[in-house]
Amino acid sequence: MDPPVCKIVDYGKYKYEQAKLKKQKSKSATRMKEVKFRVGTGQHDYNIKLGRAENFLEGNHKCRFVLQFRGRENAHKDLGFVVLNRIIEDLKSMAQVDQAPRLNGRAVAMILSPLPSHLRKRKFHLFHGELIDEDDFEEDETHEPEIDDEVPDEVPDEVPHAVFHESRPAQPDAAATPA
Repeated sequence: MDPPVCKIVDYGKYKYEQAKLKKQKSKSATRMKEVKFRVGTGQHDYNIKLGRAENFLEGNHKCRFVLQFRGRENAHKDLGFVVLNRIIEDLKSMAQVDQAPRLNGRAVAMILSPLPSHLRKRKFHLFHGELIDEDDFEEDETHEPEIDDEVPDEVPDEVPHAVFHESRPAQPDAAATPA
């Protein structure tokens, strides 16, 4: 039979380690990230923002997508729903809709949460913050340099004299013409 074991612990050190563990747990918890759009967001900016959103989703963070209206854009709030529905369609391989797009004053917002990691498939790849298109990979693999093996039948002995002259018309000398 084993004797009872008692461990003498520095209580301050124990409290410090407990606080450290608690902080570490809170870091690994799901956090909300936000990506903002405008009605006039261009295609390239849209792709970059979705690439960053995929990074957030890859890190198991929920994403809030907000589209804000300013000025005359308020008259066309339906365009906001079109953009957010397009985002849902583009990110359906990475996320599911937690909160459908809805109007909040001068903004339309929605929340997406990540799919389980084995179901995720990225569509917008980023490399050092820059977007990498999938077709860039395909061109590198299949593209071979084209070599011109064709030799002309006749090689001219002399190059015509006109080739060496500039194609600009001759200009008269400013000193020779009377003013």
